[in-house]
Amino acid sequence: MDSPDLVPAPRTLTYGGGGGRIALDAGTTLDAGPGTDGVARWMRTAIGAATGLPLPPGGGPRALRLRISGTVERAYGPEGYRLVTGASPAEPAVLIEGGSAAGVFWGAQTLRQLLGPEAYRKAPVVPVGHAWVLPEVTVEDGPRFPWRGLLLDVARHFLPKDDVLRYLDLLAAHKLNVLHLHLTDDQGWRIEIERYPRLTEVGAWRARTKRGHRASPLWDDTPHGGFYTRDDIREIVAYAAERHIRVVPEIDVPGHSQAAIAAYPELGNTDVIDTTTLSVWDTWGVSPNVLAPTDNTLRFYEGVLEEVLDLFPAATSPFVHIGGDECPKDQWKASPAAQARIAELGLSGEDALQSWFVRHFDRWLADRGRRLIGWDEILEGGLAPGAAVSSWRGRAGGVAAAEAGHDVVMCPEQHVYLDHRQDGGPDEPVPIGYVRTLEDVYRFEPVPPGLSPEAAAHILGAQANVWTEVMENRSRVDYQTFPRLAAFAEVVWSTALPAPPARDVAGFARRMTAHYRRLDALGVDYRPPNGPAPWQRRPGVVGRPIEGTPPNV
Repeated sequence: MDSPDLVPAPRTLTYGGGGGRIALDAGTTLDAGPGTDGVARWMRTAIGAATGLPLPPGGGPRALRLRISGTVERAYGPEGYRLVTGASPAEPAVLIEGGSAAGVFWGAQTLRQLLGPEAYRKAPVVPVGHAWVLPEVTVEDGPRFPWRGLLLDVARHFLPKDDVLRYLDLLAAHKLNVLHLHLTDDQGWRIEIERYPRLTEVGAWRARTKRGHRASPLWDDTPHGGFYTRDDIREIVAYAAERHIRVVPEIDVPGHSQAAIAAYPELGNTDVIDTTTLSVWDTWGVSPNVLAPTDNTLRFYEGVLEEVLDLFPAATSPFVHIGGDECPKDQWKASPAAQARIAELGLSGEDALQSWFVRHFDRWLADRGRRLIGWDEILEGGLAPGAAVSSWRGRAGGVAAAEAGHDVVMCPEQHVYLDHRQDGGPDEPVPIGYVRTLEDVYRFEPVPPGLSPEAAAHILGAQANVWTEVMENRSRVDYQTFPRLAAFAEVVWSTALPAPPARDVAGFARRMTAHYRRLDALGVDYRPPNGPAPWQRRPGVVGRPIEGTPPNV
């Protein structure tokens, strides 16, 4: 029987023959097997807080039993799980078996959904003694892709640490397992680097901010900024790991670097412009101020990355994103030093110089046991075998990378850029980009048609990207991200989801009716189905509408 309200939809859900229900109460215990202590801790702090149930350690027929199972791993992979409620009087009240601790954790997320939206609160909202009722079901499930991600751009508009931790909880609630943190850009540097203190003393702050698209005449003259200390980063990484989420740090090179150049002017093309006059950029678009291709610049960013690798351990962050996109070449063309470097290296021109820059860090990271990932522009000069590609300009870059044997994360802007507007109506706040509705995101297919089986195996998964140029606070990020992230989560998790256009959009919409109540309990300021609430609108703030339907590339 199909589940009416689980998001993302599981592979299989069957109800018990008698259609019975069981209740969790103060006598319910938590029986955590080897390797599941972290999941038990999360259940006590999250589900226990919402329900008021103490969930003490213990076994027996009233227990919630957590186990790691080789059988489940073989059937559904390490992130797969099997959830059984009310099996028989001799069995525990709830059994969650996972292919690993991660699988057990995702099973616990499904249990939380079955308990109802009140289970998403931070304290009980029901009377003491309330019966927390579960249907008698068996759920067997596992993810379609190993990379199920969200990019959060904290460089354009800074999100305080607690907001990042909150987003990790929101990812976990949707069975997403990658948080890509865009930490540096022209408009701000957001990570403390001890050996280069000016990166945050200077680079983390801008005097004012453009309101709306860069064509807007409006400005917010309030200084904006912030950064994460080294301990903040350690906390974020540890918090993510407890929720079986990998954090991918992004340090952008050689473009998108004006904040770093403002802090350390010698990083820029000093023979072309007076870099000492630069400040952190206060508008949007692509800055012409890019890194100089010097040995000093390479050594500087090696020093940055040494600290990044220390803060993001390989066990939880095997990938490091280096950007590699949107690097204007005008300054290199005009720079005698850059031209001398091109001649010295025997390169064909400025595009090859950018590839040389990227390949340097590709080798540098590989020598330290990490994998480079970058935007699809990094393909242009050739990559080491272990490098991966984020395909953002469409699907073509991902196809080329996969056919060449590189792993790929699909995140085409035409489909999963969540800063793009959700409706074509006049009330959308700061309308940006293509119209991408909840249904449009639900119809996204990460694996392009026509890929050979060998190439398709290189599609690690997909990622929704939230670029925050026009999102000045957490509420705006919520509005752009939800409810579309729920649709995206189902696309990348649910193995049984048919290819478009056969997807059951109406069925998903029905399940979202229940899911909106969960988002309400979580305090998510999502876009309502009938359009933005009055306080969510931004009348008079200019956006950047793109007319027409995007190419399916």
